[in-house]
Amino acid sequence: MLRRVRTTLLFGLLSILLFAFYFLHLCRNAISDNELRYSTSILTPRSKNSSLQYAVRANHDSQELGPLRTRRVSSIGDSIATVSVLLPDWQVLVIVSPETELSPGFGKEYACLFQNNATSPARFSGILAFSNQTTFKCVMPNSARRLRQFLQPILSTQSEKESPVAKAMPKLIRWTFLAYESYSTEDDVVLFVKGLNHRQRFNRTPGNFRCVFGDGTKAAAKTAVTSSIQEVFRCDHPNLTAVGSDGYDGRIKISLEIVAENLMVPSVAHYKPPRRIGNPGEPRSLLCACTMVYNVAKFLKEWVTYHSSIGVQKFILYDNDSDDDLGRVVKELNQEGYNVTTLFWIWPKTQEAGFSHGAIYAKESCTWMMYLDVDEFVFSPSWHSFVKPTNSMLTSLLPGAPRQFPPSGRWIGQVMIRCNEFGPSNRTSHPVEGVTQGYTCRRKVEQRHKSIVQLDAIDSSLRNAVHHFQLNENFRSKTLSIGEAVINHYKYQAWSEFRTKFRRRVSTYVVDWTKAANPHSKDRTPGLGFEAIEPEGWAEKFCEVRDNRLESLTKQWFGSHTSHGYEKLAWQS
Repeated sequence: MLRRVRTTLLFGLLSILLFAFYFLHLCRNAISDNELRYSTSILTPRSKNSSLQYAVRANHDSQELGPLRTRRVSSIGDSIATVSVLLPDWQVLVIVSPETELSPGFGKEYACLFQNNATSPARFSGILAFSNQTTFKCVMPNSARRLRQFLQPILSTQSEKESPVAKAMPKLIRWTFLAYESYSTEDDVVLFVKGLNHRQRFNRTPGNFRCVFGDGTKAAAKTAVTSSIQEVFRCDHPNLTAVGSDGYDGRIKISLEIVAENLMVPSVAHYKPPRRIGNPGEPRSLLCACTMVYNVAKFLKEWVTYHSSIGVQKFILYDNDSDDDLGRVVKELNQEGYNVTTLFWIWPKTQEAGFSHGAIYAKESCTWMMYLDVDEFVFSPSWHSFVKPTNSMLTSLLPGAPRQFPPSGRWIGQVMIRCNEFGPSNRTSHPVEGVTQGYTCRRKVEQRHKSIVQLDAIDSSLRNAVHHFQLNENFRSKTLSIGEAVINHYKYQAWSEFRTKFRRRVSTYVVDWTKAANPHSKDRTPGLGFEAIEPEGWAEKFCEVRDNRLESLTKQWFGSHTSHGYEKLAWQS
């Protein structure tokens, strides 16, 4: 009995000592409550040497308040200074610090090392067009998904595993609440932020926010937000002397402060002063085309060849992380004399934001912009009288240069064209001769519309619904009749092609086709459930009207006879 009592007393004494040690440790690391609260951990590299110093912010999810805390952490092998964002489908976007000069082609294999020592291969994605940062993607391992808290992985060039120091790994930033891109005009800064406004119904007033320039390690400059619509926030330029002149190389972080909540939105966006797009003094192209693409290499030549022949002078592609031959096809098109620009836009489900970005990015180099998908082709019944296409066909649909103020009080700043939706047309695979030749059966009722908009007419908020923009008070929209022009939308293609759209679409309207949210959206397919399973009779679906008008027209314009008598189209290799 005496031995048992002694053991109990000894155990109790050890417990008290351990508790006291832990309490002293907490006191030493106590955090003041009078500093700005951050919604998630933010990683800030301080040096390029073998030891990296990380800045760790308090976690908003646990409602902790606190200033910047720094710890010096030994690097894990050849680890690289990065910041990581958790995207849908357990994909982790790893963005290399702008201070790090990294060439993705020097032969090293990269891996993401997670907090539980699990690893995942890191695939090079691309270079962010406006901050010149290298990006990788890796899939979070199943074992890491079960952890109570997700921490940012370490990007390493070493294959062997080393245990990371969990306390030094910041919390993984969530894509649903993030400042992800910025663009500077001569007059202001446009910041793109996820998670604050609703797409169409709810937008918080600009007075709720301030733009913050700086990463918290030095004095930050703050400016007023003048517009808050969808994911687009506009604010004034900062005084660069407040944050240092290094902003000219894109190393000043820009974020958004929610003033009433004393809360900063986590950010991977960087500020740069305005720069001119194109050559000074070069006249603007009359008509350009802008679209967001993912794995469209096999369709692109047909789309560019056709629309260039009828008047599009410049094409701007927002590449939503394609992993096909897009780069090769774009290079070939440019070598053939077409003007095609590709901008790497990795952000998922941001088609509206991307088009808003395109409206300001191209404003100095384009007068009118046609917003059209790669499976959509503008067509006018009157063009059948032309033996060959002319570069004035599309511009003939636009209003001429104004000579006097119109009786209505507003100029036409946007032309909208209705769509015909084509079905699989008994195709079971992609037609090598092109979509205009392969799909000739469509639905009867016209659907939606797409637009050609004068960039100077767009409202400063940049608000749009993918298909059209909100115009400023001096302009109005005009919808063309079906007899004037129509868009052939090759929406429901052979199942082998359509299946790839089921989960991976750039559209904003259906975030995830496997969920019942927004089931009546026109982006959804009639008769298709929530799984990528081919519906019975798919090849014959949506065939109500036989329409081969564009098929015959493109064959006349772009077809050529071979020695075997087969008409090969200009875009066929």
